[in-house]
Amino acid sequence: MPDDQGAELTTRRTVLTLEGARRISAAAEAEARRQGWNVCIAVVDASGILVHFVRRDDTQAASAEIAIGKARTAAMFRRPTRAMEESIAGGRTALMSFPAIPVTGGLPLVAGGTVIGGIGVSGVHSDQDEIVARAGAKLLE
Repeated sequence: MPDDQGAELTTRRTVLTLEGARRISAAAEAEARRQGWNVCIAVVDASGILVHFVRRDDTQAASAEIAIGKARTAAMFRRPTRAMEESIAGGRTALMSFPAIPVTGGLPLVAGGTVIGGIGVSGVHSDQDEIVARAGAKLLE
């Protein structure tokens, strides 16, 4: 059997590492601290599995689950959660039946044109959550 016969069965792909997730989270947390915002920050891999999580002091408890949900939504649907929120606001209410958090504040993490994960932030206004998430995602640009 030739050595390359199994090559079409596997691919090499870029994956999010724990160290990468920590650095992304740290960049996001630095922005939250700079702004004086108490938020939760979740970083997940491309499958939506939690890799790293931070809850700043005095962040409301519900924000933990919401941040994780936003990160999972962004990674698994491969789009910013803002896009889903806007689609629902535009009348596409069927999206509300999806297993997703369609609220601004989640962004896919893209490396080399491939979604390798997602970052989700919750704790302040959704537009502010997205500012924090963008600070983390920016490391991959």
